[in-house]
Amino acid sequence: MTFPQARQADIALLLEGTFPYVSGGVSSWVDQIIRAFPELRFAIVFIGSRREDYEDMKYRLPDNVVHLEAHYLYDFVAHAEKPKPRRGSANAFARADRLHEAFLRDDAAAGACAAFSELIRDLMPGGRLPEADFLHSEEAWRIISDRYRKNCTDPSFVDYFWTVRMMHAPLWKLARVAHELIPVQAFHAVSTGYAGLLGSMLRRTRERPLILSEHGIYTKERKIDLFKSEWIRDNRNIFQRDPTELSYFRQMWIRFFEWLGRLCYDSADPIIALYEANRLRQVADGALAERTCNVPNGISLQRFAPLRALRPETPPPVLCLIGRVVPIKDVKTFIRAMRRVANQMPAAEGWIAGPEDEDPAYAEECRHLVASLGLADKVKFLGFQKVEELLPKIGLTILSSISEALPLVILEGYAAGVPTVSTDVGSCRQLIEGLDGDDRRLGVSGAVVNIAEPQALADAALELLGDPAAWAAASRAGIARVERYYTDDLMFGAYRRIYQRALAATGAQH
Repeated sequence: MTFPQARQADIALLLEGTFPYVSGGVSSWVDQIIRAFPELRFAIVFIGSRREDYEDMKYRLPDNVVHLEAHYLYDFVAHAEKPKPRRGSANAFARADRLHEAFLRDDAAAGACAAFSELIRDLMPGGRLPEADFLHSEEAWRIISDRYRKNCTDPSFVDYFWTVRMMHAPLWKLARVAHELIPVQAFHAVSTGYAGLLGSMLRRTRERPLILSEHGIYTKERKIDLFKSEWIRDNRNIFQRDPTELSYFRQMWIRFFEWLGRLCYDSADPIIALYEANRLRQVADGALAERTCNVPNGISLQRFAPLRALRPETPPPVLCLIGRVVPIKDVKTFIRAMRRVANQMPAAEGWIAGPEDEDPAYAEECRHLVASLGLADKVKFLGFQKVEELLPKIGLTILSSISEALPLVILEGYAAGVPTVSTDVGSCRQLIEGLDGDDRRLGVSGAVVNIAEPQALADAALELLGDPAAWAAASRAGIARVERYYTDDLMFGAYRRIYQRALAATGAQH
C-alpha cells in the first residue's frame, strides 16, 4: 500500500495501536479531530507491535492527512552474518545506568527526566549508544549482569536478560523515527506509552510543542494487561514466592510504563484528560497540575438527533453492547447478565455489535459461553455495525467494561434518545448521574453497576426496560446532558484554541 508522503506538515499525530488500523472509540475521535480542521495538514505516525497484528486500514484517510508512516516495534530483521564483538562506550552506558538508577527511586523524577534528555541523542542514528552496542557489546553485558545481581529477585538470569532486551529494543526504533520524521510545527500524542515517548524525544530534540491527550490513562490500562499476562514468567519456587507480591518481571514492566508516562508528562504542555478524575490521576502520576486540563469528548447532534424520530413508541427490549469483543470490555459479564434478563423478560435480546478480530480466542470463548448458557437465540454477534443503524432499534446501550475513559457510545446513544447501563468505570458515573449540581439536576440517564456483577447489570436493565416512564425520563436526561455538555462543537472549539497556541509558539500562521 502506498502512503501519502509530504515534505512538511503542521501537526504530527503520534498514534499507538489506533487510527487508521483499529476501529473504535479513540480511532473515531482521531478521525473526528482531523476532519474538524481541514485547514491544517496532518502527518500521522502509527506505532504498532508487529505488522501481522494489523490488517487493512479501517478508515479512509481524510484529504488533509498529507503524510502517513507506520512503524512496528517488534518486527525484527534477521541478520545473515554473525554479529561482531563490540566494546561499547563506557560513558554512554554510564549515562543510561544513571537513568535506570533514577527510575528505581520514586523521588528522582526530575533527575530521571534530565538524564533522559541527555541520553536521547546517544540513541539517535550516529549517536554514542547505537543499538548494536546494546545488543552485542561487552559493556552492555557488564551492565545487565551487574543490575541482575544487584536488583533482581527472580532466580533466572536468562529470563532477566531477554526481558531487558525486549523492553529496551523499541527505544532505538523510536529514536530513528524521531530523527527521520518530516518537519512539523507541533506534535500531538494521543497516549503516553511508546507514542508519548516518541513525543518526548521529538519535543526534546526539535524544540517544538508537544500536546498530550489521554482518553484512558495508558499506565493504568497497561497495568491491567500486565496483571493478566501469561507470558510474564515467575521462576521462584513455592518457598521463595510471596503470594502477596507481584513477580519481579511484572514489576519491571509496570515500572517501565510508569516511567514512559512520567517522561511524556515532563515534555507535554498541555496535558489533556477527558474528565476530572483522570486529570487528578495524571497529577498523581507526575504531571504538573498547571499544565493539565479537561476537554470532554463530543458528538455530532446533527448526525444523531434525527434518529430519535425513527424510534418505536415503546422502548425495544434490546440490550446492545457496542464495542470490540476483547477482555477489557468484559463481554462475558454481559452474556451472563442476558441469561437472567431472558429468564425474566423472554422477549428481550442481547446484541454484541463490534469487531471480533482483535482477540479471536476471546471472541470464541464468548460464543462458547452463549452456547453453554442456552442463549443462542437470544444473544447475537453482529460484528461491526454502523451505529446510526443500530440506535433506533435498541432500548439500552450496555457497557460491561472493566476500564473505560469517556465512552463515545454512551454520548451517541444519548443523542439518539437511548439510555445506558454501565459499570462504574472511567467517567461513566459522571455521564449517567451528572458531575455537579447543574448537571445532576438534569436527571439520571441510566444506571451504574459494579464491575463483573452480571446480576446487578441484568436487574438494572430490567428495571429500566420494564418501566416505560422511568425509561422515558432517562432518555430525556441523556438528551439534555449531551446537548449541554458533550457536543463536538464544544470539543472542536477547545482543540482549535490548543492548536492555535501551539502553532503560534512556532511562528506558524493559520
